Amino acid sequence: MKMHPWLRDDLRDFAGYQPVPRTAGRGYTALLDANELPWPRGLCGQLNRYPAPQPQALRSRLARLYGVEPQQLLVTRGSDEAIDLLVRAFCRPGVDAVTGCPPSFAMYEVAARLHGAPWIAVARCGRRMNIDPSAIVAASRNRARLVFVCSPNNPTGGMVAATVIGRLAEALQHQALLVVDEAYIEFADRPGATALLDRHPNLVVLRTLSKAWGLAGSRIGAVLAQPGVIAALRTVQSPYPLAAPATEAALQVVSKAGEVAMLGHVREIVRLRNALRLRLACLPGVIEVMDSEANFLCVRFADAARTERRLNRAGIAVRTLQDQPGLLNALRISIGTVSEMARLVSILEKDEGRKA
Repeated sequence: MKMHPWLRDDLRDFAGYQPVPRTAGRGYTALLDANELPWPRGLCGQLNRYPAPQPQALRSRLARLYGVEPQQLLVTRGSDEAIDLLVRAFCRPGVDAVTGCPPSFAMYEVAARLHGAPWIAVARCGRRMNIDPSAIVAASRNRARLVFVCSPNNPTGGMVAATVIGRLAEALQHQALLVVDEAYIEFADRPGATALLDRHPNLVVLRTLSKAWGLAGSRIGAVLAQPGVIAALRTVQSPYPLAAPATEAALQVVSKAGEVAMLGHVREIVRLRNALRLRLACLPGVIEVMDSEANFLCVRFADAARTERRLNRAGIAVRTLQDQPGLLNALRISIGTVSEMARLVSILEKDEGRKA
C-alpha cells in the first residue's frame, strides 16, 4: 500500500517488524514458525499462540460501526497508542511540531515531549473554552505536522462543530494532519467528524471502546484515516499490539446486542448528567457548571480544593483541574450510577448548608 507522503523520510524504506504471516484459511496443521509452546494455555484456550496484529473480525466490525472501509481503520491499544504512533510516524524529533489546545487531554503533549517534537500550545478562549481556529492555523504554520483537537473536549466537555472541523482541515491541508479525538462522541447529541474523512485527506479521527462501550480495561481504540495514513502507522506499530482476550471482549461488546446495551447506557448517562448539572447549578458554592456533551461535568467551585477534600473524606474520587490553564478552582466529575450521583449531591448540599 502506498505510504502517506508526510511519513518521516527516514522511515520510507523501513518495513518495521514483520509478524508471522499466518493468513486465515491456509489450513496449517502444524504451527512451527513462531517459537511458541505447542500446548494450549490460559482460560481462553489458545493463549500459547501469538494474536493477529490486526484481528480481521474486529477490524471489519469497527469499520462498519464507524462507517469507513477496513483499509481506513487501524485497531490500537486505546487512543494512547494511536497518539503515540501518529507522533512517531509523522514528526521528526526536534523538527516537526505538535499543536494542541489546552486545557485538553494531556497525552498529546506527553507524546510530543517524549518523542522530542516541539509542543505548540494554543489556549482555548472564553469561559466556554472554545478553540480558536485562526490562532491554531497561525501558530502551526510552517512548524506543526500534527494538530490535535479533542471533541468533546476532556476535561471541559464542549464539542467542536463539524463545520469548524472542516474549515480547519481545509486550512491545514498542505501542512498538517488534523487529528480529532472523539473518545466521548457517543455521549454527544450531534454527529462527529467521520463523515468528513473522504473530503479531507489530512483528517484523522480517533475512537475508543474505553468510554461509552465500557471496555477501559481492554484497551481497544481505533484510528480512522486515509489508507496511506493507516499504512504509515502500521509501519511503526508493535508486532502484536492486541491481546487475544481483549479482542474477544471487544467482539462481544460491539456485537449487535452489545450496541443496543451501549445505547441504553449512554441514554442513562446523559439523563444523569443533565440532572446533575441542574442540581449543581443551584448550589451557592458552585460558580459555573460548563456545558458538556461527554460523560462528565467540569464544575467551577468557589473553593475547589475544599470541595475535593470533603468528597474524598466521604469516599468519592473526583479529578482536580487546578493545574490546567484557565481551570483554577475547577473539578471534573464523572457521571456514575444513580446512587453515586445522589451521594455526591447530598454531600455537597450538606457542605453548603454547613457553611451557610
